[in-house]
Amino acid sequence: MKRINEYKKLFSIEQEIDLKDLKKKYRNLVKEWHPDKFQEGDDLFEEAELKSTQIIDGYHFLISIAPETKETNLPEYSETISTCRILDFDLKGQVLKIDFSNGDSYEYFGVSKKVFQKLINSDIPVRFAKRNIYDSFLYRKMKKAAVLA
Repeated sequence: MKRINEYKKLFSIEQEIDLKDLKKKYRNLVKEWHPDKFQEGDDLFEEAELKSTQIIDGYHFLISIAPETKETNLPEYSETISTCRILDFDLKGQVLKIDFSNGDSYEYFGVSKKVFQKLINSDIPVRFAKRNIYDSFLYRKMKKAAVLA
């Protein structure tokens, strides 16, 4: 949740994420902080490089959790959570990462250690996740892992 709040603050987003508004803010921030605007050796050059990287990362992250993106990807997500097995899961902070048998990975935000412990202790993790995680937490799809032939 900390990461979400940082990126929302960077883009001055207070409510739900609107993709048109986000794109406009992204373009303005990139124009303002593009490293090519500053000379190498200038005090702001290094800050601009860091800031532009943060802006790009934040933009892609916020797009991945936007309601419009989730709605577009809902059929694929529904198929994954209903037909695929859970291969692995891990909790870092309050972010639960679940890897599925089709190669998809999703991050769920705001998952407590208590919920994670119940997932670990459940006899059938996929059933526990269907009842307590999939529709209960904000999520985003992570990049698909490269499959080696």
